[in-house]
Amino acid sequence: MYNFLRLSRTCFMPLLFLSHYVHHTFNVVHECTKATEVKVSEVEFNPQFVSRMIPKLEWSALVQAADELGQRQDLPSDLLADFESNEEFLKKVHRVLLEVEVIEGCLQCPESGREFPISKGIPNMLLNEDEV
Repeated sequence: MYNFLRLSRTCFMPLLFLSHYVHHTFNVVHECTKATEVKVSEVEFNPQFVSRMIPKLEWSALVQAADELGQRQDLPSDLLADFESNEEFLKKVHRVLLEVEVIEGCLQCPESGREFPISKGIPNMLLNEDEV
């Protein structure tokens, strides 16, 4: 599962391949429900990058997480078939992927309920010894 919310300024997808390394399966739909501070910062629009990232995302999870963070705006529920050539749509996705930053809150594993804190935009994903 690809997680897509920008959780720090230096890396906007720090959880991209987390499920390959952790016994828990993370699903961003259940993770970012406890964001207590969200910041939106303008980032230069790169349509090629966004269009290459879209096929790697679970679209319904992106939409739900953006909605839970109050950042969905008019992002459509269904992925557009011609998204590569639709600049307006790519800008909406760009905003959610690259401009929305969770500053404070936590990520929660939907299986174990374990919470991973986010402080100053940085998620603490350190595992306990029994999880390694």
